[in-house]
Amino acid sequence: MNILFTCAGRRNYLINYFKEALNGAGKVFAADMQLTAPALVDADVAIQVPAVYSEEYIPSLLDIVKKHRIAAVISLNDLELPILSAAKSKIEALGAKVILADERAIQIAFDKWATAKFLEANGLNAPKTYMDLAAAKKAIVAGELTFPLVIKPRWGTASIGIEFPESIEELELAYKLQNIRLKRSMLAEASKEDIRHAILIQEKITGTEFGMDVLNDFEGNYVGTFVRQKLAMRAGETDKAISVIDERFNKVGKIIGENLKHIGNLDCDVFEHAGALYVLELNPRFGGGYPFSHEAGINTAAIYIEWLKGNKDIIKHFNHKKGLMFSKCDMLIKVN
Repeated sequence: MNILFTCAGRRNYLINYFKEALNGAGKVFAADMQLTAPALVDADVAIQVPAVYSEEYIPSLLDIVKKHRIAAVISLNDLELPILSAAKSKIEALGAKVILADERAIQIAFDKWATAKFLEANGLNAPKTYMDLAAAKKAIVAGELTFPLVIKPRWGTASIGIEFPESIEELELAYKLQNIRLKRSMLAEASKEDIRHAILIQEKITGTEFGMDVLNDFEGNYVGTFVRQKLAMRAGETDKAISVIDERFNKVGKIIGENLKHIGNLDCDVFEHAGALYVLELNPRFGGGYPFSHEAGINTAAIYIEWLKGNKDIIKHFNHKKGLMFSKCDMLIKVN
């Protein structure tokens, strides 16, 4: 049972979690546009592929799947998700399971405006969100929106292009600057769908920050929610966290899982503010916070393997415990 990770990047821990779960019953393949990507070092087989927006990208994946008898394909990059989704039927025709949400779920999660509307429609708290500067300024004058605010790309990833203006002058300058920068950033292609409304303005929610992994099975049925309180962040990813078990989060996770009907793991950002939970982001993939759930006792890698084998009994991989604290650390690896 060979597993292929695309856009592998720096996710060495996922490579090793799946190698451990396979226990010699298959190999872990890792593909990236750069052979210097750290995750490729730990993979059984490392493969260089074109950039995700290249016309040769999907043909290269099809070749890998066919040549190496890949059983499952797992993406680790937000920008790739819509592209991989469009090619899902071609890949699965070769016998590989693409562990990926459907186009509707990806669109809701990838488009931060659609995310806010989805959350509101399902009775969940979300930051007040505006698609243009004029609407946000009108809300400020009416007292419906107060500083500080958040400016971020509508179709964004990895905290790229996020600003926190604290005055009208800063808001106007940051909004203009982000519109200029967006057109020459890695997000330009993804933002072409509606470039005039590609920057969002949101209220800034303060409070205690949490990360949630919401797990659905391969048919989109809700399985469980696993939470950690974020203690420190670095470059948009959780750096230190402690595991949490709280029924309030389970209720939020269940609403998301049952209504989004994503496939597999979904990474969420949640704030507790004034006793209420606010959902900020939905990422239908493994996120940078997953290792905190894994080390606290929820082995999603092993669960995926069981599901790929057709096994439904996964209870032995559920040992999630509260109060376990972990911290990421830097390490140096030799790149061949």
